[in-house]
Amino acid sequence: MISPRVRIGVLGLALLTALSAPTTATAAGPAAPTAGTAAPSTVEELRLDKAAPQEILRRSGFDTVTPAFARAMDRARSYAEARRVVEREGRALWRRAVDRAQGRGPAGGDLSRDDDRPLYWARLGMTRELRGWEPRFGLDDARRAKLLDTLEQTSRGQTAVRYPHRKGLKRVLVTGFDPFTLDRDIRISNPSGAVALALDGTVIETASGPARVETAVFPVRWRDFTDGTVERALRPHLPEVDLFTTVSQGRVGRIDVERTNGAWRGGFGDNENTGTPETVPVSDPASQPQWTSTTLPYAAIVAADTGRFPVYDNTTVTEIPAGGTQKVDRPDGPTPGSTARAGGGGDYLSNEIAYRATLLRDRLGLHDTLPGGHVHTPVLEFGAGNTTEVTDPRFVRNRLDIIAQVRAIVAVAVSASERARD
Repeated sequence: MISPRVRIGVLGLALLTALSAPTTATAAGPAAPTAGTAAPSTVEELRLDKAAPQEILRRSGFDTVTPAFARAMDRARSYAEARRVVEREGRALWRRAVDRAQGRGPAGGDLSRDDDRPLYWARLGMTRELRGWEPRFGLDDARRAKLLDTLEQTSRGQTAVRYPHRKGLKRVLVTGFDPFTLDRDIRISNPSGAVALALDGTVIETASGPARVETAVFPVRWRDFTDGTVERALRPHLPEVDLFTTVSQGRVGRIDVERTNGAWRGGFGDNENTGTPETVPVSDPASQPQWTSTTLPYAAIVAADTGRFPVYDNTTVTEIPAGGTQKVDRPDGPTPGSTARAGGGGDYLSNEIAYRATLLRDRLGLHDTLPGGHVHTPVLEFGAGNTTEVTDPRFVRNRLDIIAQVRAIVAVAVSASERARD
């Protein structure tokens, strides 16, 4: 995502992702826990009661998720049982969303199967339920936070990344994001989340052979990134994959392969309406670079015919030049010694996920061997004149076309990267 502050003619850039501080949510120790109190709903969760989210849940059949989760939690008689319920139900929500997107099982309603929004709103229903849950046994605040963290990870596919052992099968990791800027339009969908659901567990045939794709989705929340959610999810897998790309929603009518990512968050409000301008907080800040770069085969991606949206090699950044004090836009990348103020993908969470993922790649010693970077999709637009309906034919067609084109881009990237290795 690109910060809406810098979007002239742009509706939004999604989320780009290095190693940050460990998550703060930890389980209590062996001592008997002190009873905590139910937590109030978050800003995100409070949006759930609006008409559009309720319609999206009803028209996808996902309106049954939270009531079923509440019943399962009420049967838990210990923290260990509650933990097992949360893990099971979180994984089940992710699998249900993936299955629906890929045409397995009942549609549950007339909302198109490619829609990412049922997963988002159903998850918020579950987190709100868990946040307010008051079990019969003692549950301190730390253990409640651990349950919430487990639910977030499992329902986003972050714990479900598995690659089969098959000779000649390439391994690809793709990430997407939740919807965002929901106070502008509560109906918003994020095509990068739809991409993740559509591609998870699929095999793409490429010119270099088959490629297995595994995916995960990330929140549009600064605090999760500060707590290291990206590094925690990606670190186990980057050494084993052949290619990765983070994906988010970007500019209107175009796809961008972002060449350079910056170590700066602009602070535009996230889904909790929080944000502070600051350097991207990572572990070992003394060795933190101002810029990281894609190692995706951007020239091959741009040159290929992957779909109806034009694809660009985006080299722009915003920097404070060495010795300077004022921001300068650079069309051809950063100058030596400069300080980052925006990567090609802006200064929002899309830039940050790209920065974190590529910094993690580099800190793992994989810069020269692992193709990876960020792709910005077009903004997902409703049909002309639609200001109230949660879906329409153009909206669905645009999302399906974006999914198909990202799939094609992944195929090109795998083949081009394999040729470069030969």
